[in-house]
Amino acid sequence: MEYQICKCCIMDTSDPEITFNENGVCNYCLNYEEKKLLNTPKEEDKPKLLDAMVDYCKKRGKGKKYDCIIGVSGGVDSTYVAYKVKELGLRPLAVHLDNGWDAELAVSNIHNVLKKLEIELYTHVLDWDEFRSLQLAFLKASTPDSEIPSDHAIGALMKNFAAKENVPLIWGVNFSSEAVLPRVWSQGHMDWGYIKKVNSLYGTKKLKDFPHYTVYKRIYWNRIKRLKTFSLLDYIDYDKEKAKKFLIEELGWRDYGGKHHESIYTKFFQAYILPTKFGFDKRRAHLSSLILAGQLNREKAIKEIDKPLYDEKELQQHLVYVPKKLGLTRDEFEQIMNTPPRNYEELSPKLPKIILELEGKLFNSLIRVKRIFFKRTQHKYV
Repeated sequence: MEYQICKCCIMDTSDPEITFNENGVCNYCLNYEEKKLLNTPKEEDKPKLLDAMVDYCKKRGKGKKYDCIIGVSGGVDSTYVAYKVKELGLRPLAVHLDNGWDAELAVSNIHNVLKKLEIELYTHVLDWDEFRSLQLAFLKASTPDSEIPSDHAIGALMKNFAAKENVPLIWGVNFSSEAVLPRVWSQGHMDWGYIKKVNSLYGTKKLKDFPHYTVYKRIYWNRIKRLKTFSLLDYIDYDKEKAKKFLIEELGWRDYGGKHHESIYTKFFQAYILPTKFGFDKRRAHLSSLILAGQLNREKAIKEIDKPLYDEKELQQHLVYVPKKLGLTRDEFEQIMNTPPRNYEELSPKLPKIILELEGKLFNSLIRVKRIFFKRTQHKYV
């Protein structure tokens, strides 16, 4: 494909599925308002829905130690959620997944902020040998999906806690900074069949203790337990840069310099492996999301994307540290980097994938029906 970059955002042909109209505007920009309408409340409805969310949490948590579960990573989104739920008078339990790659700054941020907010923390530590084997399996599979094991485990852990406590789950995910995400850059986050197959082909350990969920577990959460999941940041006027400034000044939070860089492996994967092996720079999607949300202009985004992904000294340190921690020699790591890229469709089991898609379509249809009949006044949940 001949190189092209969008005239409105900074998405380009590094996404092989991107399309442009006759004016050079990409499909993400053209579909943004429709996608926003489907995934976020109307501006005039936000205060009412926020109040309804708080009331719902308090009712579900009456007589219990907690009235909601929040996930914390030490990043700006989850930290701001922790601040907001306390400000709203809720009694959260903060849950953190330790996969062995937490940056020292992430651990410091989590403990310092939660201590100031007087929020109890539960940290779930993954079995390192098992998780290392799974991460290596995904690297050897040569797909751009090596962050999926962590994402899947986080989702399973948070929802299991919410279902156990029988209270809602409040996410730090938000549309304003995550509206743009090319499909082929990462797939299969909810596909346990895909994760198991990659592990069976390339892993060396059985997944005995790894937090996970199947299609049937999702049905149990959504249909039987009626688990509500709220994206709190979509209920407020969330500006990422303003949130950062507030957290730094008021709570002593410290910035990592990049989205999801609170994890050493995530930083290495997103800032080195993805762009070097696959040609994907996730900053494009993050910055384009902020452009579409009106929080960043295109000129500043272009200047930002022109900056180096890594400090050269830190990169050289991580090129030694990450392979060594994974049990790889430098030559073995380079062999993985030189393996031709593959995609999700090549490895995803067909039957579980079909079931997952059907269940997902049914769930999305039910959400749309509710929105039509209740005129978008119901709680937003995923």
